[in-house]
Amino acid sequence: MKQYDLLIVDDERRFADMLAKRLNLRGCNCEVCYSGREALNIMERKNFFLVILDLHLPDLYGSEVLRRIKKVSAETPVIILTAHGTEKDRQECMKIGAFDFMQKPLVIEKLMAILAQIGEMAE
Repeated sequence: MKQYDLLIVDDERRFADMLAKRLNLRGCNCEVCYSGREALNIMERKNFFLVILDLHLPDLYGSEVLRRIKKVSAETPVIILTAHGTEKDRQECMKIGAFDFMQKPLVIEKLMAILAQIGEMAE
């Protein structure tokens, strides 16, 4: 599998770090941050193959972070990942341009299948 650069944005540090570790073991190169503003700062200086973005962050709501990411890097796919998202949240995020909207707990195989799908589309 090709190595992809991913950005994981989640304020649940243990979850974010464990997800990065699991994805790194599967050949990804993950960078982790824990707030929306930090993610936006990182996005200004580096391009990512995919962003995995929590909906509920301490500083900015995930849909606002998504909106700003799309202004900086419209072509970067963003997967919203949440434990508490509503159907209204899903609809809003998909309208803004999210690639997918996934509920926690995360099934890593499903995420890997989406990653492969994005990889095929990029080729």
